[in-house]
Amino acid sequence: MLIDSYIQKAIKSFDTISYERKIILLAISRFVENKLKTAGKAELNYICRHNSRRSHFGQIWGQTAASYYQLKNVLTYSGGTEATAFNPNAIAAIQRVGFRVRKVDESMNPHYLVAYSASEPDIVCFSKTYNAVSNPQQGFCAVMTCTEADGNCPIIAGAELRVSCPYDDPKAFDGTQLQDAKYDERCLQIATETLWAFSQVKI
Repeated sequence: MLIDSYIQKAIKSFDTISYERKIILLAISRFVENKLKTAGKAELNYICRHNSRRSHFGQIWGQTAASYYQLKNVLTYSGGTEATAFNPNAIAAIQRVGFRVRKVDESMNPHYLVAYSASEPDIVCFSKTYNAVSNPQQGFCAVMTCTEADGNCPIIAGAELRVSCPYDDPKAFDGTQLQDAKYDERCLQIATETLWAFSQVKI
């Protein structure tokens, strides 16, 4: 399966993650580990400004990594400081990886079902604010995936832990010859770092 080989590629890139970045990612690892041990469930909300690109990558790879490392009762979500729509270029990037994506409706902000495993439920993806009712309200880890949301939201209500983990925005390359390459680059970076973080969870 294409996605399995992609995961192996990401794992082989673990040594490209800097020590400083691993310290940040370990905060996510310890959160998941502690919540699973004490509460039996860990929830993570990946947050950026528009909930259109990087936060969806985070949500999708978080759920995939939890499944890959057989971590039960880990639930991932995403949100923004404002709602727009799941960006088509980001959708195309995850499809190139091997995720199966099905659009559920034709609204301005469509819902998508993202499949990564025949044995796991599809991931529901659409743009929403980080505090939307479909997202956790208490006891979750807020993973800030962009500098704008990170700077504008120093406090995330209800979050047990807030982790600043920004990524460069591939939006800067929309409509250019580098567009697909930059989306693929960001997808792989988030996949690699997320898989590493979940690989450090000891249950």
